[in-house]
Amino acid sequence: MEFISEKLDNYVCAHTEPEPQLLYELNRRTHTSVLIPRMLSGHFQGRVLSMLSHMIQPKNILEIGTYTGYSALCLAEGLVKGGKVLTIDKNEELEELVDEFVRKSEFKDAISMIIGDAIEIIPTLDETFDLVFIDADKGNYINYYNLVIDKLNPGGYILLDNVLWSGKVMEDVIEGDIDTKVLIEMNELIHKDNRVQEVLLPIRDGLMIVRKK
Repeated sequence: MEFISEKLDNYVCAHTEPEPQLLYELNRRTHTSVLIPRMLSGHFQGRVLSMLSHMIQPKNILEIGTYTGYSALCLAEGLVKGGKVLTIDKNEELEELVDEFVRKSEFKDAISMIIGDAIEIIPTLDETFDLVFIDADKGNYINYYNLVIDKLNPGGYILLDNVLWSGKVMEDVIEGDIDTKVLIEMNELIHKDNRVQEVLLPIRDGLMIVRKK
């Protein structure tokens, strides 16, 4: 589902800060050599992530779902001096590509990647976070949210991608469609969670911004 027209989307992108050259190269590499390139945050959403990170000025960022590292690089742009990004992904096949572009960036000492199951890894983390970005398997979104909310500093933010799920969250759930069912439940859970303030933005496939009170 396209939430805005292609013409309007082109105008929005044309009046948004261009993606840095390194991210442009990663964008192209992802589209030419990696399966399901639509999973990439891309130019517009990447600049949104960068802008939010600059506004929050986080010291510690946790990302669940690295893919090719584009969003981690965007989020790192807003780190305070000495800040860190920890990004987790199951797909070890993309680790080499992520490492290549992180090493080329100014954030090579700030971004660390862990390969493995985030549900198992998150409880072992000693850090607390100012910003968490969730963009992994949708069926575990509620699990991820519940795992990170207590590791989020007061006044910290959680960003959740794909929460509109091509508009499926507004339709009757097809039997067996676990991802849509979980996203609907999660959107309601967050809306009723008195520990947080939330706003759902129709950016690309839906971006939920959650602030811990």
